[in-house]
Amino acid sequence: MAPLKILICGGGIAGPALAFWLGRRGHHVVVVERFPTLRATGAQIDLRAQGIEVAKRMGLLEEIRSIRVDEAGVSFVDSEGRVKGTVMANTSGKGAQSLTSEYEIMRGDIVRLLYDTTKDYVEYVFGKTVESFDQDEKQVTAHFSDGSADTFDLLVGADGQGSRIRKAILPPDTPEPYRRIGIYIAYWFIPREEGDTNIRKTYLAPGGRMIFRRTHNSTETQVYCFLKDDSPELHSLPRAPIEQQKEFWTQRFRDAGWQTGRFLEGMKATENFYCQEALQVRTNTWSKGRVVLLGDAAHCASPFSGMGTTGALVGAYVLAGEIDRNPDDLSQAFASYDQKLRPFVDEIQNIKPGLVRLGMPESQWGIVIIHFIMGLLCFFRIPELIARFSKEEKGGWKLPDYHLEA
Repeated sequence: MAPLKILICGGGIAGPALAFWLGRRGHHVVVVERFPTLRATGAQIDLRAQGIEVAKRMGLLEEIRSIRVDEAGVSFVDSEGRVKGTVMANTSGKGAQSLTSEYEIMRGDIVRLLYDTTKDYVEYVFGKTVESFDQDEKQVTAHFSDGSADTFDLLVGADGQGSRIRKAILPPDTPEPYRRIGIYIAYWFIPREEGDTNIRKTYLAPGGRMIFRRTHNSTETQVYCFLKDDSPELHSLPRAPIEQQKEFWTQRFRDAGWQTGRFLEGMKATENFYCQEALQVRTNTWSKGRVVLLGDAAHCASPFSGMGTTGALVGAYVLAGEIDRNPDDLSQAFASYDQKLRPFVDEIQNIKPGLVRLGMPESQWGIVIIHFIMGLLCFFRIPELIARFSKEEKGGWKLPDYHLEA
């Protein structure tokens, strides 16, 4: 098998996970990342279902276990901080994960782990983007932001839910690939206080608002604010100047109650702030010629699926496996990648936006009802039993077997 020259656009999780497999198989892999340095930052993420098995096949599960966040479970609290119900993580080793995974990890830590694992045999280029590309039957020519150009056997768009590579390969009359849920999320870090335990606190406020407080180390606490709002003018909020975004969240949450005053005060000085619209990417086109999409660029499942990181690792494994099986016929490799992975993607994208929005009530009475139901479920340990006796694989989808050892 002659080695392929492969360009991966995006240095987050999906791109380096693909580079892990293909670089070990002797291919020349280049990863370009638009940020000037490794972007080892971000929110708390987790591994679930088939993603745990992929990490095991990568030989990285024990390293991930060693850098896990200590989050023992999730509590629902009222405006006075009184606990209405708690769902603990499923650490039995049997069944599915609960609201908290056994493998909670900071995004920056897994990005750093993938980079450190692959940097000796994968070429990383920071501060550079693919501005455009053209292709023929034999190669892809990428034109970069620094004015340079180079040719490759294939180009992988692992550049996130706003993917420019995806935009370039979709047919001109393709409808917008976004399935909007009508919920916006902001998160930031603040100093940890004594009462910030390893139980994630979930607080509901009237007006379709929700707050998470979770703690990932001895000095920092994470704050997540969720807002239910269908207004089309908010679509541009994540692209607004940071100070304008912070002002928006301050105005919308200043009267939310609980510890909101502390959280908003901490937002003023934080250096780790991020805002996004919760949405899904749904498209029938994952490839065109020698260009293929991976991770959120192909099938963002939204934060409410809990399967984004798992989807990235599983997708990278399947794409690498199909390229390895069909190195001389990339069209067949990409067709098989689509055929094998799409049932899994359909499963992880199978969330009910109506139910998600129902969980963020407009009225105080709606919140009281949710607290009553959660209290009842937790009293009878229903969430624990559901997790323990559910299938470990999401939707029963079995991970294919590929021989990708070096």
